[in-house]
Amino acid sequence: EADVNYRVVKEFVARVRERAVGAEVMHSLTPAQQVVKIVHEELIRLLGEPRKMDLSGPPPHVIMLVGLQGSGKTTTAAKLALQLRKQGQRPLMVAADPRRPAAVTQLEVLGKQLDISVHSEGPRVPPPTVCANAVRRARESAYSAVLLDTGGRLHIDDELMRELEEIKARVSPREVLLVADAMTGQDAVRVAGEFHRRVGLTGLILTKMDGDARGGAALSIRSVTGVPIKYLGVGEKTDALEPFYPDRLASRILGMGDVLTLIERAEAAFDEEEALRMERKLRTATFDLEDFLKQLQQVKRMGPLSQLLEMIPGFSQISREIPQEVTDQQLKRIEAIINSMTREERRNPRILNASRKRRIARGSGTTVQEINQLLAQFRQMQRMIKQLSTGRGVFPMFR
Repeated sequence: EADVNYRVVKEFVARVRERAVGAEVMHSLTPAQQVVKIVHEELIRLLGEPRKMDLSGPPPHVIMLVGLQGSGKTTTAAKLALQLRKQGQRPLMVAADPRRPAAVTQLEVLGKQLDISVHSEGPRVPPPTVCANAVRRARESAYSAVLLDTGGRLHIDDELMRELEEIKARVSPREVLLVADAMTGQDAVRVAGEFHRRVGLTGLILTKMDGDARGGAALSIRSVTGVPIKYLGVGEKTDALEPFYPDRLASRILGMGDVLTLIERAEAAFDEEEALRMERKLRTATFDLEDFLKQLQQVKRMGPLSQLLEMIPGFSQISREIPQEVTDQQLKRIEAIINSMTREERRNPRILNASRKRRIARGSGTTVQEINQLLAQFRQMQRMIKQLSTGRGVFPMFR
């Protein structure tokens, strides 16, 4: 990819060639599959071992987020705070960029949404003092983790880089994490190198990994700086932050899918009791449009549909051909159509005559043709479910 540093590519190709030329082909693989296997293994080696955040020692654990403006630091601070709370921590977010009131406001809004405390002070208070005061407050109020959302700065701005050095000296963070935009490609390597030289990075968080960038920046930064990748930002929602697993990212880079992450997202999005209730409805072939709507809403919680398709082996090419806006828009239209129906209509779509369809079309901002398409697809789904429930499908396996 164009995102990958030239030196990294040269060394990577040399290693793959060294392993592939003259290697004995396994009986179960074709020569092409053997090469893909070698490339996959070398990608995993290049991406390095996964590393968890260092939360050892007495609390509060101070985590310092640094990076350029627009890299997604403030949103990442909220995502990370949410992750820590799920792990049993009591986080405090710190607006350490008082020069930009909008950044302070954004963090306070996110804190209110997530019910996580935010420490902020006036615009005239120097950021190192804000951070030191926040750590003192955390000790006094029994917060176990402090996330410093420092101001975005260019790596060539010496004055602002010295400010980061002062913050680090005053609060002694356990982690100094660079939040880097994966879409910036090779420029991210230069940024990471300079931040690492000045403040000693302990890890990386790559944002916008749900975009067109598929890991080139990850390969380059990890290889050139030696700093481990700890998290990947995969969307704008506050729960769209994934721990870094090199084998999974390597599979995504090669278009081989990522089934494990897909399963983890499904487990987080789907309620177990609701799943059992849905299984009973599937067994008895009483699945209706209300159930379909609930399933649709749970799938939406897992992330954009194009992103989910990319995680299924063999579907990555299809996902790239379908714009994310198209798939998300289709789901919204289906949701709008079903929400515009009465409860009776959702439970018994057979009563939908021409007059009812026109009313639903007006209420949902769609057309009667789109409603007919949805109903035809739903009837086809019902027929498949009926076949499965009568013993000609997968349900007998569960008996």
